[in-house]
Amino acid sequence: MTFKNATDRLTECVRLADVAEELDVAENSIARARMDATSPNSRNPPPGWQAAIAKLARARAAELLELAEELDG
Repeated sequence: MTFKNATDRLTECVRLADVAEELDVAENSIARARMDATSPNSRNPPPGWQAAIAKLARARAAELLELAEELDG
């Protein structure tokens, strides 16, 4: 495995697009929900965001453990 390959897998683990897809909303909605609440463009997070993020985190944790095991040899 190359350095690029390993870092690509690490940094692509969870993207805003993944969160948006899991919540069935536009990526822009996720970006706006991440803004400071005082921003006039800020939006509330989508309903059910906690469960969706937890699901993604569990799935990605398994992927990251697999990557670590591959790198450990």
